[in-house]
Parts: sequence; structure tokens; C-alpha cells
Amino acid sequence: MASLTRSLFADRDVFLGVIFALLAAVGFSAKAILVKLAYLDSVDAVTLLALRMVFSVPFFIGVAIWARRQHAEPLNTHDRLLVLGLGLIGYYCSSFLDFLGLQYISAGLERLILFLYPTMTVILSALLYKRAIGRKVIAAMALSYAGIALVFLHDLGAKEGSIVLGASLVFASTLSYSIYLVGAGHAIARIGTMRFTAYAMVVASAACVLQFVAMRPMSALDLPLRVYELSVAMAIFSTVLPVFLLSFAIRRIGSGSASLIGTVGPVSTIYMAYVILGESLSLLQIAGSALVLVGVLIISLNSQRAKA
Repeated sequence: MASLTRSLFADRDVFLGVIFALLAAVGFSAKAILVKLAYLDSVDAVTLLALRMVFSVPFFIGVAIWARRQHAEPLNTHDRLLVLGLGLIGYYCSSFLDFLGLQYISAGLERLILFLYPTMTVILSALLYKRAIGRKVIAAMALSYAGIALVFLHDLGAKEGSIVLGASLVFASTLSYSIYLVGAGHAIARIGTMRFTAYAMVVASAACVLQFVAMRPMSALDLPLRVYELSVAMAIFSTVLPVFLLSFAIRRIGSGSASLIGTVGPVSTIYMAYVILGESLSLLQIAGSALVLVGVLIISLNSQRAKA
């Protein structure tokens, strides 16, 4: 009876982890659409990122205060450095490079490059923590990235903006985010999901605001109301909610599985970009999307068996 109960709770945890990872992927994917819409009003990356974090940080400060009260033991020096480093690398650097890249490439291509991170995360985890990569995970990676490759073939023909520059910036963003994901799995186990995420995002928010103050005059905030509305939407639906959902997913199914499930992100972005931004949609993209979804399903089933 006790064994059955543990199995049920394990299955429930895996199911919730998969759902959280999927919702986080969709939320993060919507960010590219909101950024592209904001760029139509000629706002620059430094200002837009600062606005996003200004509207996000009150939530994270509130959660940080709550989490601090739940944990009587203060962070030690190692934990503080971990929060500081991962906050700067994972959210500040990654977000800034991504926002810069979106000035030059389409939302669909941005999300495609950004979702190279599952491969990087799995490889980094295997190297750092001596974790074996199972055959089913390798098969899922192959399916997912075969699908992404098909979508990439379509986007290569677009040739809008400075594709090489934009793609390079987003690739650098992907690498920094992968480092964050690997480190986050370790940090969350030591510090706690809510506490770590809130502290790391407060660090990133402070860095973004300080960057704006150093690089832009206050007159840069004289923007249309629509930019502020998009920034608020970005803060809530593409920052606060997905950040915590991803942290919960990592805790339940691990960083490798969470990031691989997140490969549904490019599919979500491609369809949203087609509907909202009017970006093209081809048979190659549809076929690639189908392969990505199959890969996500394999990862989900593999996670359920591993946790049972």
C-alpha cells in the first residue's frame, strides 16, 4: 500500500513537472512576439529590457520576502555567490543578448536558435555531474532537432535584417541560459525553488535597471502607452509566471528533461508569429513542428518511467 502511494505521488510529480515545463515554454515563447510588437514603436533593447524587469521585480521582491520568512537559515557566502552569478549569467546576460538579437532576426528564427539549449544543457549536465545520457533521451533529441533543422531550412530563405549578427547574439544568449539551467538544478536543491528564483531575478532586474541608468537618459522613457502595456504583459506572462513554472519543473523532472520538453517553444513561437506578426508558415515548418512534438512526447514518457 505504501509502495502504491509513493508511486502515485511520483507519477503526479512527473505529470506536474511536464505540464509546468510546457506552460513555461509557451510563456517564454510569447516574449519574442511581444518584443517584436514593441520594436514597431522604435524602442531600443536596453530600454525595453529595463521596463520588462521594472514591472517584474515587485513580484520577485514579494516572493523573496515571503521565502526569506520561510527559511530561518540565511544564505552562506557560497549560496550568495551562486545566486549572484546565475542571476547575472542566466537572466541578465541571456535576456539582454536575446533582446539585441531580436532587432535583427524574426521571432521564429530567434526561438529556433534559442532552443538549441536542451542539447547544451544535457551535455553540460553529463560533463559536470557525470550523468549518463539515455538512449531514449538521445532519440528524443534527434527527433526534436531534426524538426528544428527543417524549420531552420525554411528560415534561411527569409534573409531579413542582419541574420548573422542577430543569430550570433541569440546563440550567445542560448549558451548563457544553458549554463543557468545546469546551475539552477544544483542551486534549487540547496536553496529552495521559490527562494532561489526570486533572489536570482532580483539580481537580474537590478542589473538591467543599472544598465539603463548608465546608458540611457530618462527621456528614453517617453514612449507610447502601447510599449508600456506590452512591457507589463511581458513581465507577467513571459517572465514571472514561466520563471517559477520552469523552476518547479526542474525540481520535479530535472533540468535535462525540463529543457528538452521545452522544445515545444519554437512550435509555439512559429504559430504565434504567423498569426500575430504575419511571419510566413510553410510545410517545412509544419513537418518540423510535428517532429518536435514527437520528441517532447518521448521525453515525457521517459520521465514518467524514470520517476515511477
